[in-house]
Amino acid sequence: MSECRRFTTTASVEASGRIVITLPFDPAEAWGPRDRYHITGTIDGRPVRGALQVRDRTVALVLGPASGHRHWVRDGDQIEVSVRLEGPQAGQLAEDIAAALDAEPTARRAFDSLATFYRKGWLTWIEATKRRPDLRAERIAQMVQLVKQGYKQRPR
Repeated sequence: MSECRRFTTTASVEASGRIVITLPFDPAEAWGPRDRYHITGTIDGRPVRGALQVRDRTVALVLGPASGHRHWVRDGDQIEVSVRLEGPQAGQLAEDIAAALDAEPTARRAFDSLATFYRKGWLTWIEATKRRPDLRAERIAQMVQLVKQGYKQRPR
């Protein structure tokens, strides 16, 4: 599981109703470089999920009006935030999968940037081969190549 980061910050609500929560840390330093950071956590104890965005050279969690948080977060409110990376992370991968991704840094970065849904899909597909090690190795190699090419999931 990734390191949980906790902080207090001031919420900013835009005219559109979006809530902007600027992070007081660099996610690349905290969790390693990747193209996109999908997070989970809490805002004042209420669950939150989303993807971080770079805005004006700062990193923020931006929540749309449909997120449900707008009902209790007002512009200028002090909020307690707790966030961590969502889903299976590098340290939780099977050794053979981690080794294959580590051998291809482009694939590693792309895999780490995928939403949890897609990462779990790849892992489920690979884990379905427990009784066929030859097929498992083949699927791992396929995943690495496809993710490296930008595929989020297996083409059907």
